[in-house]
Amino acid sequence: MQQQDKTFYLILVRNKSHNLTIIWFITSVIGKSFYRVSDTFMSTVKKITINDVALAAGVSVTTVSLVLSGKGRISAQTGQRVHDAIEELGFVRNRQASALRGGQTGVIGLIVCDLAQTFYAEATSGLSEALESEGRMVFLLHGGRGGEHMLTRLNTLLTQGVDGVIIAGMPGEQGAALRARAQEAGVPLIFASRANYPDDNDTVRPDNTLAAQRVTEHLIQQGHQRIAWLGGESSSLIRAERVGGYCATLLKYGLPFHSDWVVECDASQKQAAEAVQLLLSRNPTIDALVCYNGPTAVGAWFGLLRAGRQAGSGLDRFFEQQVSLAAFADAWEQGQYDIPVAWATLSGKEMGYLLAERILQRIDAPERTLHHAVLSPGLVVNP
Repeated sequence: MQQQDKTFYLILVRNKSHNLTIIWFITSVIGKSFYRVSDTFMSTVKKITINDVALAAGVSVTTVSLVLSGKGRISAQTGQRVHDAIEELGFVRNRQASALRGGQTGVIGLIVCDLAQTFYAEATSGLSEALESEGRMVFLLHGGRGGEHMLTRLNTLLTQGVDGVIIAGMPGEQGAALRARAQEAGVPLIFASRANYPDDNDTVRPDNTLAAQRVTEHLIQQGHQRIAWLGGESSSLIRAERVGGYCATLLKYGLPFHSDWVVECDASQKQAAEAVQLLLSRNPTIDALVCYNGPTAVGAWFGLLRAGRQAGSGLDRFFEQQVSLAAFADAWEQGQYDIPVAWATLSGKEMGYLLAERILQRIDAPERTLHHAVLSPGLVVNP
């Protein structure tokens, strides 16, 4: 009879209130015996409950519950005793059980359309930081760039018993279905987007129109009167809002606007450089450009260099026919570009902070009127 190989498994079980226990299992390499033995072993291990924590801390179960939820008036000394007992016993709160008892789980669901976008990654960071400071945690899921998995992801979060849900990015045609599903479950839902959103939703978004107004007005205050637009695709809602702010500011100051001065191009430096050269060859009197984003602004800078119209400021620009640049960028991004540009900055992290504030308000007051929170832009001028 062939002898089976044996494998030794060492299991260490430690609890701060007990001595270290060492258990040896001898089983076949196939592992079947191990699983049966280990299952039996695990079933004999006592699960630590809230009652055990209360007994160890010398307080009532209600007091432990209040400490865990952060509610009620509990003295610092009592709270410390409860936390010490939790640490010693290794107690882990069952958030789903808490939800079934009618309480809050302390978990906020977050569905992000495209985590590859740095703006939403920054927003996620800010949201997590703000919620963790309030004793909450984030359950993050990816919804797909086109929002194709949004409804499935929302159902997953609702099944887990989250207190509220945030959807970051445009969900496309599923917006109404997502809102209806959240209402059916009685869970607050907030949409976060880089562009405007229909009025019948609770939203947080940056003010793209105001950002465009600020950079265009900055150029005008610097003496520019023939200002063109470069970049973005006509199908973009973000671009539409920014172009709208740019046009409105030109009209406000009585400056000329020409449709052929609004140039569409991909966000690549090469295409932006070529587009600038072509634009200036046809309209040599243009003295400033508002660029859709950072890569477009860098491409425009190279195009100006090739055309002998490098960006500048002060009196030199008038004598040398230099062209000034303004552009839009995330707050972290504008510092990466070492070129003379006036930047309208939008902070993804600040949006995350604002989202945390709004979802907690909605959880505390579910019936409050829908509100649209707008994130104001900053203005940074690189000389």
